[in-house]
Amino acid sequence: MRSRRPKKLTKPEQLTTDQVRRRVFARAIKLLAAKPRSIVELRDRLLERRWAAEQVVDEAIERLKEYGYLDDERFAFGYASLRIRQKPIGRNRLARDLQFKKIERPVAEEALDLVFSETSEADLIDRAIEKRIRVRGKPKDSQETKRLFDHLLRLGFPFELVREKVRAVANTDFDKEA
Repeated sequence: MRSRRPKKLTKPEQLTTDQVRRRVFARAIKLLAAKPRSIVELRDRLLERRWAAEQVVDEAIERLKEYGYLDDERFAFGYASLRIRQKPIGRNRLARDLQFKKIERPVAEEALDLVFSETSEADLIDRAIEKRIRVRGKPKDSQETKRLFDHLLRLGFPFELVREKVRAVANTDFDKEA
């Protein structure tokens, strides 16, 4: 069997500007092919490479925007709608997830408004409660009720809605127990 010699790697200092542009753009395409990303998230990943200059990265991002491959509004809406289809979560949790994805607050708020105009948080919390009861059963005592309450808060649902729904499920008055 013939042995293959490894391709001679070019050191970052030896790259021409054109080679850097091609490498950055190719890496950006690969990163976007793997999964959708926000603009800031992609910029951070591209700048991880030693040979990637900030100006070249900005040029690549602008080209990707022109081609329609990079759009934070579309990314935020797609990400948010996918997340609530996969698992019922509340607006607060989804806002935190979008912030983690480095989406600007106004863009995230617009995406959240669109997503929650299609599906209400009340419907989502009902789905979350049904799933929890299917897996763990109906709460039998105040400790299990508190666990359900805390679980729903961690999913990002508003306190008042959680309290109302858990009271209906458990027939418990939290004000007296707290």
